[in-house]
Amino acid sequence: MWTSGRMSNAKSWLGLGMSLYFWGLMDLTTTVLSGNSTPQGELETLLSDKPQSHQRTKRSWVWNQFFVLEEYTGTDPLYVGKLHSDMDRGDGSIKYILSGEGAGIVFTIDDTTGDIHAIQRLDREERAQYTLRAQALDRRTGRPMEPESEFIIKIQDINDNEPKFLDGPYVATVPEMSPVGTSVIQVTATDADDPTYGNSARVVYSILQGQPYFSVDSKTGVIRTALMNMDREAKEYYEVIIQAKDMGGQLGGLAGTTTVNITLSDVNDNPPRFPQKHYQMSVLESAPISSTVGRVFAKDLDEGINAEMKYTIVDGDGADAFDINTDPNFQVGIITVKKPLSFESKKSYTLKVEGANPHLEMRFLNLGPFQDTTTVHISVEDVDEPPVFEPGFYFVEVPEDVAIGTTIQIISAKDPDVTNNSIRYSIDRSSDPGRFFYVDITTGALMTARPLDREEFSWHNITVLAMEMNNPSQVGSVSVTIKVLDVNDNAPEFPRFYEAFVCENAKAGQLIQTVSAVDQDDPHNGQHFYYSLAPEAANNPNFTVRDNQDNTARILTRRSGFRQQEQSVFYLPILIADSGQPVLSSTGTLTIQVCSCDDEGHVMSCSPEAYMLPVSLSRGALIAILACIFVLLVLVLLILSMRRHRKQPYIIDDEENIHENIVRYDDEGGGEEDTEAFDIAAMWNPREAQAGAAPKMRQDMLPEIESLSRYVPQTCAVNSTVHSYVLAKLYEADMDLWAPPFDSLQTYMFEGDGSVAGSLSSLQSATSDSEQSFDFLTDWGPRFRKLAELYGASEGPTPLW
Repeated sequence: MWTSGRMSNAKSWLGLGMSLYFWGLMDLTTTVLSGNSTPQGELETLLSDKPQSHQRTKRSWVWNQFFVLEEYTGTDPLYVGKLHSDMDRGDGSIKYILSGEGAGIVFTIDDTTGDIHAIQRLDREERAQYTLRAQALDRRTGRPMEPESEFIIKIQDINDNEPKFLDGPYVATVPEMSPVGTSVIQVTATDADDPTYGNSARVVYSILQGQPYFSVDSKTGVIRTALMNMDREAKEYYEVIIQAKDMGGQLGGLAGTTTVNITLSDVNDNPPRFPQKHYQMSVLESAPISSTVGRVFAKDLDEGINAEMKYTIVDGDGADAFDINTDPNFQVGIITVKKPLSFESKKSYTLKVEGANPHLEMRFLNLGPFQDTTTVHISVEDVDEPPVFEPGFYFVEVPEDVAIGTTIQIISAKDPDVTNNSIRYSIDRSSDPGRFFYVDITTGALMTARPLDREEFSWHNITVLAMEMNNPSQVGSVSVTIKVLDVNDNAPEFPRFYEAFVCENAKAGQLIQTVSAVDQDDPHNGQHFYYSLAPEAANNPNFTVRDNQDNTARILTRRSGFRQQEQSVFYLPILIADSGQPVLSSTGTLTIQVCSCDDEGHVMSCSPEAYMLPVSLSRGALIAILACIFVLLVLVLLILSMRRHRKQPYIIDDEENIHENIVRYDDEGGGEEDTEAFDIAAMWNPREAQAGAAPKMRQDMLPEIESLSRYVPQTCAVNSTVHSYVLAKLYEADMDLWAPPFDSLQTYMFEGDGSVAGSLSSLQSATSDSEQSFDFLTDWGPRFRKLAELYGASEGPTPLW
């Protein structure tokens, strides 16, 4: 049987580092000490049982554990306990063997005596107990003397670990202005020592740094505010150091610390304020809508949502001209243009702007008011603006038969600037590629320049430009929409070629065709056509026309007994008239063929037998006829080709050689005084130039035309007629592809008697070159030196030409 000795600590064992083992006590051959009771109690039990135990008793419990203190620092192996078998007589015949956790590494056993020692430093926090197995063997035979038995070695704790904050350092947030005692965060320290043994693991918290702002609960580790009215704007960050000490905080206990970084979060406790009570801004009058004028800023010491601002215009004469919006990123008020500005109308504006916090906290309303106002003065600066049209859009309706040169609308624009510069009008040709219209350069009168045709273009959208005379870069524009109204200028006609047939056995009154018509015009009341036989066929004995009163007509036979041999084709002229004003009509022809039909009216043949070739005409005769026709065609083509390639003679007649013609003139123009040069009436009324063979007397010429625009005003009927005539002639010249380019304009302003330039003609000059002096040419510089040499005075004799 096994006996054991155990080591105990100073509190429950007889002595530290001593072991007890009992064997052969009284008549007991084996005694096992239980690990569930203290060694001293076991000893007293054994001593008290000695007089009464004279016989061997059966073992009812087994030993199972040893105890040893951790962190032994001695140089010798630490004695743990002793194993002994009652079969061991001390002669060394028994060999003790130790196996299990840490056997041979942490714990060793003397195989002769059974003493167990710890050969390494033990740490309860690393391993609290070891489970081992012991066995006694016969040293000579190796036979087990006792069954293998398992036991436990427990490591007893000492206070060798300080408290540790495993989650530190800590970060916490608490609102500013929080009441005293507001919970901030809870810190927790952990002690690795045994909490069931003594006070080694009982932790007490205290604050080392952070007073008087914060405090900590000594038992729970909850940190709370300790000072009222802590202001984030004054101090935002706090560093608090918390200590945790074991042994209940007694002297000699171990301690650990951690840092808690506490941030005061913002609350809306600061009202916004404008650092400037007056703002001065300026804006160009040409600034587009929604363009930025300037920015205002109300300063708020808070941050985040508590510093959000909302700006509004609460008063001032510019509330309808300007708007203000809040920039969410920088919390500034952006003043923008709300409607077009005009320096000429109003030169300055005044705004009263309010900035307010939209998110308020009721407990801080007494710190308000949470809004502020400022005054903004805005000056409008003058710029050179383009001309402005009044109105800004034109809609014109004009009939399509309007005469060329007719004024259909007066376009009006003005310079909005104070200078009120003169305006010149023109048409953007990209909007009128067909050049149907013309605008007067000075008056803005919009006129037709070409005939209008609703059936070709029913709408015209043109752009009229207005340009300042003093600044051509300033150009305004306006859209003019022209609707061409319909007039009845197109006669109705057949939509296609009509061809019908009539059977030889047709009866009188039989329907042979239904016809309809189309008209390009578009009257307001819709189209209505009238059908009848043309006047030349009004008494047609073969066919008649019946108007269906629905824009269609029926063609009926008047008789029966049609024969192909008599007449195979009939051409029936039909008169089609519309209901417009004036009434327009056209004649369409219906081609009717006479055909042979069966009894049911189905066409069998429409070719008359009279036109069939005679049977007696042979194939050879036909070939001969075709060959003759081919030969004639070749001869004709040959003759035409020879005529086309006939060459002109190389020698040109002297009269046709234009390079050798000399044009002579012996009269001098009258210049400005010649008012009888041509008959101006021919331009006013071109028919007068062709009426009568007798020449008319020359009339005085009107002063020179500086611009066609002077004939536009409607107050002068004569000038308007001339302008319309010129536009009509211009259109005729543009349309006539064979007209020569007679587009030159010659002006004679400084010639003839009475002109300051004198006469430019050589007819009245001196009879000989020697009577005229050209010495002045020498004074004109080197560019006229050649002329001076040719015409100037020379010392030699005068040459003969």
